[in-house]
Amino acid sequence: MLQSLYQHLDPAAVSIISVALMLIVGFLMTRLTSLVKLPNVTAYIVSGILIGPFCLDLIPKSFVEGSAFLPDIALSFIAFSTGEFFRFRTLRKNGGKVLAITLAESLLATALVFAVLRFILRLNLAFCVVLGALAAATAPASTLMTIRQTKAKGDYVDTLLQVVALDDLIGLIAYSAAVSIALASSAEHVFSASDVLVPVGVNLGVLLLGALFGWLMKLFLSRSRSSDNRLIIAVALLFAFCGFCASFGISPLLGCMSMGTVYINLSDDDKLFKQLNYFSPPLLLLFFVRSGVSFDLNALIRPAGSVGEIPLLVIGILYFVVRMAGKYGGAFFGCLAVGKDKKVRNYLGLGLIPQAGVAIGLASLGARTLGGETGNALLTIILASSVLYELIGPALSKLGLYLSDSYPVRLEEMADVPEVAEDGHRKSEAELLAERIQKIRETNPKVENPAEDAFTEAAEEYAKYYSSERRPGLRRNLK
Repeated sequence: MLQSLYQHLDPAAVSIISVALMLIVGFLMTRLTSLVKLPNVTAYIVSGILIGPFCLDLIPKSFVEGSAFLPDIALSFIAFSTGEFFRFRTLRKNGGKVLAITLAESLLATALVFAVLRFILRLNLAFCVVLGALAAATAPASTLMTIRQTKAKGDYVDTLLQVVALDDLIGLIAYSAAVSIALASSAEHVFSASDVLVPVGVNLGVLLLGALFGWLMKLFLSRSRSSDNRLIIAVALLFAFCGFCASFGISPLLGCMSMGTVYINLSDDDKLFKQLNYFSPPLLLLFFVRSGVSFDLNALIRPAGSVGEIPLLVIGILYFVVRMAGKYGGAFFGCLAVGKDKKVRNYLGLGLIPQAGVAIGLASLGARTLGGETGNALLTIILASSVLYELIGPALSKLGLYLSDSYPVRLEEMADVPEVAEDGHRKSEAELLAERIQKIRETNPKVENPAEDAFTEAAEEYAKYYSSERRPGLRRNLK
C-alpha cells in the first residue's frame, strides 16, 4: 500500500517518511524486547526485518540504496568510541598478556570457521576467507552493559575489558587482509604478495591519518569551548575523515579507532565520548534497522548460489556454533599460555560471544565489495547470527562474571556490617539483615533512567551557562 503511495510523492518526502518509520518502529520494538531483557540492537534488526521487503514492505528499495552511506557514518562513531578503551597507561600494565590472549581467541575463531567452510563444506575461497575474518570481531556493548549492571570487578573483568578493546582491532586488520585475498582470488590474475601488502600498507596509512585527526581534535577541543561547539567540531572531524576514506574506497574504521585512541591518551577527556554516545543513538538505530531491511530472509532456505549448493541456514548454524567454540577455546588456551588464574582461564570465553556492531558494518562493506550473491550471503549470515548472539550473549557474559566470582551474589558480600553492636551484644539475624539492606540502599541509590538523568544534568548545565551569559559582568563570548 505504502509502496504505491511512494510513487506519487516527492523523493524527499519518501526519504523523510522512511526515516520516521525506521525510528518509530525501532523505538517501539525496544519497548517489547526490554520486557525480556534483550539488547536494543536485537530490537533494531528485528524491526528492519519486520518493515523490510519480506514482511510489511514499508521501506522503498530506492531509499535503502540511497542510504548506503549510513554504515560508514554509524561505524565511524562505533570505532571512535572503541578507542576510549585503548588507554596506554592501562595497556602497559599487562598489555603483552592481553595481546597474546586476544590473538589466540581471535585467530582460532577465524581459523576454525575458515577450515569448516573451506575444507568440509568446500565453499569458494573468497566467501570462506572473509566470513572467517569476520568471526574475530566481537560486540563490546553487551559485555560492558552487563559489567556495569552487576558492578563486577577484579582480574577477570580487567582482562575481559582489555581483550574486548583489542579484539575489534584484530578483526579489522584480519578483515582488510581477507578482502584483499578474496578480491585477488576472484580476479583473473596471478596472486602476488602485493595483493595483500598494498591494502595493509593503505590501512597503516589510514591509522596514521586517524592519529593526525585525533591530534587535531585535541587541538581544537579546548576545555574553554562550550559543550555544543565541542560536539559540533567532533562530529565535523569524524564526518570529514569518513568522507575522505569513502572518496578513496577505504574503510574508515581503523582510522576512527586510531583517532579515538590518540584523543583519549592526549586529553584524558572521556566527557566527549559521553556526548557522542548521547548524540549517536538515532544514527545507530537507523543503521541497524537498515541492516534488518537489507536482510535476505529467503536466502536462509534457498541454495546458496555462488557459495555452493548448501542452504545458508546450514552455513549460518555452523558459523554460529564453530565461532563460539573458537572464541572459548582460544581464550582458554591463551590464558593458559600466559599463566592467568583458573577462574579467568575457564570463563573468559563466555564474555567474548556477542557479535553485532562492527561485524555487521564489516559485513555490509564486504557485501558491497564482493557484490552479487556472495556479498548478499555474507551479510545475511552475519545478520542472522548477530540476532542469535545478542539473544544469548548477555546471559553468557553474566554467567562468566558469576562463575568467576567477579561480583557478589550473597548479601554478606554485598554489604559488610559489624556483627556486634556498640553496647557489646551480638546482633540478631534480623538486625544484620536490616542493616545490610539499608547499607545497600545508601551505597547504591536507585536510578530509574540513567540516560534521562544524564540528559537532565546536561540541560541544567546549559541553563546555568546561558543564564550566566545574560547576567551583567558575566557575559562571555562563545568560543
